[in-house]
Amino acid sequence: MLILGIAGGTGSGKTTVVNQVAHEYLDTDVTVISQDSYYKDTSHLSYEERVKINFDHPNSIDFQLLKEHLIELRKGHSIQQPVYSFKDHNRTKETVLTKHSTVIIVEGILILTLPEIRDLFDIKVYIDCDSDERLIRRLKRDISDRGRDLNEVLDRYQTTLKPMHQQFIEPTRAYADVIIPTNRLNRVGVKILRSILDQKLA
Repeated sequence: MLILGIAGGTGSGKTTVVNQVAHEYLDTDVTVISQDSYYKDTSHLSYEERVKINFDHPNSIDFQLLKEHLIELRKGHSIQQPVYSFKDHNRTKETVLTKHSTVIIVEGILILTLPEIRDLFDIKVYIDCDSDERLIRRLKRDISDRGRDLNEVLDRYQTTLKPMHQQFIEPTRAYADVIIPTNRLNRVGVKILRSILDQKLA
């Protein structure tokens, strides 16, 4: 089996690349794990306190649980993947049974920040995208899918997203084995990635 890590800034197009790669394989051969599922449980905080959390800082992620789960999957075991609610800014009480498969794709903005997590990936990918394009995509997603208002999204981008991207996310580009620009749908980059996967699985 192979564990593939796909990182990049918010709105960079990670989900699009993940879907393109996953589409190339049978459903039973690919498991996708989102970093967002591993935001720390903040049930001990009020909603008002949870809203103020910097979710773009590595400290917001339960990397220990993610590490344990990836090790279990590597052993051929199934895991119970957490479920996160963006509406409540917290984990739900539900979990999703996630089974071992030939290719496991882990995607998220911060997954390349910690050496102990990076070392678990057989291939590390960074999705590169212009900052203006990322902001536009983030605006559309947060307003339409997550119920945020324009001022909230812009304020979070200026005070949190942009500085965290510069401090923690963009530097992880240096750890990538493959860098895919996604200002446009990059079918060539995905084909190259698929070729690398096939070679390693052969």
